[in-house]
Amino acid sequence: MCGIAGYLDVGAHAPAEEMARRVRAMCDTVANRGPDDADEWVDAASGIALGHRRLAIIDLSPLGRQPMRSADGRYVITYNGEVYNFGELRAELEALGHRFRGGSDTEVMLAAMVQWGPQRAVTRFAGMFAIALWDAEARVLRLVRDRIGVKPLYWCRRGGVVLFGSGLKALMAHPAWRAEIDIESAAAFARYSYVPGPATIFGDVHKLAPGTILTARAGAVPVLRPYWTLEAIAAAGQAERFAGSESEAVDRLDALLGDAVRRRMVADVPLGAFLSGGIDSSTVVALMQAQNPRPVRSFSIGFFEPGFNEADHAKAVAAHLGTDHTELYVSPDHALAVIPRLAEMYDEPFADASQIPTYLVAEMTRRHVTVALSGDGGDELFAGYTRYFQARALVQALEHLPAAAGNLMAAAIRALPPGGWSSLGGAIPDRWRPPQLGDKLYKLAAVLKGDSDDFYRLVISHWPEPEKIVRGGVEPKTPSGDRALEALVRDPVERLQYLDTITYLPDDILTKLDRASMAVSLEARVPLLDHRVVAFSWSLPPQFKARGNSGKYLLRRVLDRYVPRTLVERPKMGFGVPIDAWLRGPLRDWAETLLGEARLAREGIFDPAPIREKWGEHLGGTRNWQYALWNVLMFQAWKERWLP
Repeated sequence: MCGIAGYLDVGAHAPAEEMARRVRAMCDTVANRGPDDADEWVDAASGIALGHRRLAIIDLSPLGRQPMRSADGRYVITYNGEVYNFGELRAELEALGHRFRGGSDTEVMLAAMVQWGPQRAVTRFAGMFAIALWDAEARVLRLVRDRIGVKPLYWCRRGGVVLFGSGLKALMAHPAWRAEIDIESAAAFARYSYVPGPATIFGDVHKLAPGTILTARAGAVPVLRPYWTLEAIAAAGQAERFAGSESEAVDRLDALLGDAVRRRMVADVPLGAFLSGGIDSSTVVALMQAQNPRPVRSFSIGFFEPGFNEADHAKAVAAHLGTDHTELYVSPDHALAVIPRLAEMYDEPFADASQIPTYLVAEMTRRHVTVALSGDGGDELFAGYTRYFQARALVQALEHLPAAAGNLMAAAIRALPPGGWSSLGGAIPDRWRPPQLGDKLYKLAAVLKGDSDDFYRLVISHWPEPEKIVRGGVEPKTPSGDRALEALVRDPVERLQYLDTITYLPDDILTKLDRASMAVSLEARVPLLDHRVVAFSWSLPPQFKARGNSGKYLLRRVLDRYVPRTLVERPKMGFGVPIDAWLRGPLRDWAETLLGEARLAREGIFDPAPIREKWGEHLGGTRNWQYALWNVLMFQAWKERWLP
């Protein structure tokens, strides 16, 4: 795991020393991603500079250093990530006559480029990666991102200069950098809590889309071409569903996941796993332990607030599996101390509040290991989110509900304020009562005349009408508003899985995991997102993923083989912290400074009136606006750090 940066500037004719200095400055901004080593490679005549910051995981010797040149001298690579099938590829390439000096996956990747060409070689790689590859013969720069978008890669073109890097801050360090806030992206951020790719918060600066190769040549506009798409995988899986029995499907998934986990346990440094005690992380840890004669290291954090604590569940799973388990109970002061650092970790606005506990568990884990496996991806692949079933129930109800009845129901809901519904909900047992019951009912009222896609768009929105708070903010089109998806994915639950996998997963979940882990120089690996597992999940009939109001059916059956169901079967708990109470208490002064009416008006991005209204209601306790306010606060904190 590493940090990369570089640029192509054929018109500058700068001395090699100057080019090296510039790319070194770019890489220094992402030094946390690679604290073990640093180097750069420059060809001044071609105008190309590649830089690398190394977190040594495989082949810790100097033979694993990057940027690295191919044996024939044609290709030079700087890359971030891991290719987990490099051992098989190496054996195949050796049989074809290639010889290797070291034991790194990087050297194998270069030989694959030489043997098969970059386009075909990339399709052979199984892993997570962000690659910059210079072809000295064709004088072409290629940028490549992994299929799902586990690792980040940003790029832009400024005049004749192409900049790229693992973070926006790397691009900012180059003298060609010029950018302004993109108001459309700011509006999208207000809705989703992240900036949907391939856009960034800056105009004409881009995230390279997952599964894509960018080709840049002197004097030409860069060309983008996908080498893998979820659209093709979803279409193929639905066209040829898995035809075996349920037990055969469990066997197949068990074998696939076991192999994915095994590949991700290869490291020349200490390795462990995050364990929350839920289905996804428990499955990953169970498969790790099943393949390891010694106890694997597992890590969890706990909170003293009961509604946010999963540590006891994780501890029980760890005891059953026999892992070497470490847990840390986090005090409010420890968690609060993370907040001033968030804008530095996330160099574009990001407001998923679980960024705080994700950082805390990564920080604690890094004290013991350098690599940690994570259970991210299970909800998207195997239908784990509650909103999927809420959307399906809504569709089924609306099919038999006259429009007038929907209006009456909406009016009935709105006859009582959200706080009133939440108070009435106190009669519901804790295990069945959803959090923020009143706010959820109000969202339901807003879509009683809509469909599952309308519901999805609203339920994931923190500001459902962002144009009312972002001045001049007209949202860009995103996949969640694309009605053509209904033809591609007919089943309403699978359609929402598809949307989450191409939007929420790379732009929120994986962004959060990458930035939090890399902030402490910890490599996080995600075996559930092995591209073979993704393809298999899309071939499964819907009933193998979701039954009734419960998801992850087949994944649960795999876990049943390793962990008693009583240890993991419980209502889904978000990985969160009590932001609502903190905003009324210890964070109040900090928030008031960022949300000040005069400041908002002066800076000109947000309309102060609706924000101040929600802030007042939140402080008064009449409504819980924690997520909407957190979006604005994280934007303001980001702007204060990066655009003072």
